[in-house]
Amino acid sequence: MSQSPNTPIVLSVAGSDSGGGAGIQADIKAISATGSYACTVITALTAQNTRGVSGVMAVPGDFIEQQFEAIFSDIQVDAVKIGMLGDSATISTVAAAIRKYKPEYVVLDPVMVATSGDVLLAAEATDTLINELIPLADVITPNLPEAQALLAARPALNTTDMNETEAQCKQLLSYGCQSVLIKGGHQEADTSTDFWLGSEGLRTYSSQRIDTKNTHGTGCTLSASIASFLAQGYPMAEAIQQAKNYIQAAIEHADTLKIGEGSGPVHHFYRQAL
Repeated sequence: MSQSPNTPIVLSVAGSDSGGGAGIQADIKAISATGSYACTVITALTAQNTRGVSGVMAVPGDFIEQQFEAIFSDIQVDAVKIGMLGDSATISTVAAAIRKYKPEYVVLDPVMVATSGDVLLAAEATDTLINELIPLADVITPNLPEAQALLAARPALNTTDMNETEAQCKQLLSYGCQSVLIKGGHQEADTSTDFWLGSEGLRTYSSQRIDTKNTHGTGCTLSASIASFLAQGYPMAEAIQQAKNYIQAAIEHADTLKIGEGSGPVHHFYRQAL
C-alpha cells in the first residue's frame, strides 16, 4: 500500500455537482476539512448550480465497477459514504461492490430530492434501495421527506415528537441497516433535532437553526463527515456528534461565502478561514 497505515481514508460514492456545493465535491471538502483523505467513485454527472439541476447523466455500471476495483485494489479504505445513485441499475452495481469489498463502515445518505426540490432518484428505484443497499449500511441518514418516501408515509413527518420519530426510526431499522439517523432540518422550529436509533437506543442531536439560504449540500456534508470520523476511530454516536458540530459551524459561516444567486453552499473550510 502506498499510504501510511495511520491515514484515515474515506471513499465517497456519489454524483458530481458541477456547482461544487453538494455531491462528490462537498464530500471531498468535508472529508478533507475533518481530517481524513477522500477518494471517489462517481456515479452520475449533474449540470447544476445554486439555482437547481438542469441535467443528469448516469455513469455506466461497468465503469462504476472499474472505479471500485481501482480503489480497493490499491487503497485501504476505512469507511464508505454513499450518496446520489440515481436509478435501480446503479444501486445494484454499488450494492454488489459493497458486498464484494466489505468495507468496515458504510454510511448511506439516501439522496432522493435536492435542496432545490429537484428529484435525484427515480421513483422505481426506491424498492431497490430498500432491498439491496439499506441492509448493508451501518447508518442511513434520510431527511424528513426522504424518510417519508422510504416508508411511503403520510406527510406529517415534520415533527419534533420523540415517540412518532422513534417509531419511524424503528420502521427504517426493520429494513436491515444497523442504525438510522433521521435529520430534522425540515422541522419548523427554532431548533433542528436529529434522531438516531442504534444499538445504544434513541439519541437526539439538537442545534440552533441558522437564518441563511445557503444550505446547499448540508446532507452530503453531514454524511461525509460522519464517515470521516468513523474512519478516524470514533464510535458511531460520537462520530455523529462530531459531524453535527462540524456542519453546524459550516452553516454558521455559510454567509461569509458569496457563491451564486440561489441556495449557496456551506463553508466547508471555515476553520482555515478564521
